Amino acid sequence: MARTEAQSLRRILANAASECCFFDATAGVCFGLLTRGTSLGGRLGELADASVLVATSSQLTTALALIELDGQARRLTILPPDTAPDHLGALVATAAVDAVVVDAGTPRHDALDGFVAVRCAPAVVPFEAAPAAHRETEWVLLTSGTAGVPKMVVHSQASLTAPIGAGRRLDGAVVWGTFYDIRRYGGLQIFLRAVIGGASLVLSSAGEPLAEHLARLSRHGVTHLSGTPSHWRRALMAPDVRRISPRYVRLSGEIADQAVLDSLRATFPEAGVGHAYASTEAGVAFEVGDGLAGFPAGFLEHDRDGVAMKIIDGSLCIRSPRTASRYLGAQSPALLDGDGFVDTGDMVERQGDRYLFAGRRGGIINIGGLKVHPEEIEAVINRHPQVRMSLVRPKRSPVTGAIVIADVVLRADGGQAGEVQIKNDILELCRRSLPRHKVPAAITVVPALDVAATGKLARRHG
Repeated sequence: MARTEAQSLRRILANAASECCFFDATAGVCFGLLTRGTSLGGRLGELADASVLVATSSQLTTALALIELDGQARRLTILPPDTAPDHLGALVATAAVDAVVVDAGTPRHDALDGFVAVRCAPAVVPFEAAPAAHRETEWVLLTSGTAGVPKMVVHSQASLTAPIGAGRRLDGAVVWGTFYDIRRYGGLQIFLRAVIGGASLVLSSAGEPLAEHLARLSRHGVTHLSGTPSHWRRALMAPDVRRISPRYVRLSGEIADQAVLDSLRATFPEAGVGHAYASTEAGVAFEVGDGLAGFPAGFLEHDRDGVAMKIIDGSLCIRSPRTASRYLGAQSPALLDGDGFVDTGDMVERQGDRYLFAGRRGGIINIGGLKVHPEEIEAVINRHPQVRMSLVRPKRSPVTGAIVIADVVLRADGGQAGEVQIKNDILELCRRSLPRHKVPAAITVVPALDVAATGKLARRHG
């Protein structure tokens, strides 16, 4: 397909003459050097018009490879680091992979043998014969589903960059940081914002302790920082969070309840705080910056920046130029309905002039025939001043089929109240705020909660 809708990322860099850099825990690379150099050892021509699997082990090499391959490869399939090895064969077949981009840390796997393999290095070397972009590249992202082989979602560079805006340059002093991995949709959005906006980007590194990541963010002078609410709750528990002073913080990927928004406002009083609604399939639908959970009901009254929204049976549905075009694979379900809407599966409830997110359609707990969204209960528990984060889950019951119980992580500066008193206070808060069947039968204080590679709370019940 001829490239007509968007410039390649390399061309965007050439137009901007950017000298901004990517940084991880071990290296820093000025990505503007790719306008006259390569990280692929001069082998980009071997990947032209191919379906390429980007299977690099580090985010830094992923970032460099994506810039070089956009406008050259027919298809880019981005492999997240937590992809189950036994899914690789099916993913490679569905993407009709011709070639693989790896780096020094990519683990060997039989499913990746037999293809053209090009190594990406965490450095840029001069290369005079960089080819011009000549086609529209398909970008394929994997969903974060927990059961079975992930779905493969097809985007274009145009759909991925539509939320950012063409030519939207920053002021030259912006340094983005992200707790996300850029091989997932949320992190990829921050990567694209940095490239298009002419900003540096501080990447997370596998296995890096949170304190060290926060120290690097401070060292590089991060001004804009993004992550899921779970990322942020963990960061807010770390004393080193005081080392950073961003002027903008962004949340997405999970429900941003009022407690986490208020905590961010208190920790970073000079920063703008925004929470965005986005998914791999639907793209970025909107951002809310008024400091309140949920979104104004007026968002559904008319299209905003080409984004239309409607509610069907409680689920938020979105149509926009930012949505993916389809799922990849002959046996995949349809992504869009007849009117071009994506059913997100995220359930919302109207309260006054605002819609609040209740939870995922597939995450409902059945309590004696009554439906319970665990996120609704967590939002109440998280309001307790001594709670930093919580996870509500079902426990089998011979009477109702299930009851709900809650695991909570308390603030390090727990105050004067003992643990038993805090648990009683949490239960009393739930009794005042929730119907009886939603009140947890038990509260357990835990030192930490598991967060998946996607940055979301690890929920193993839905």
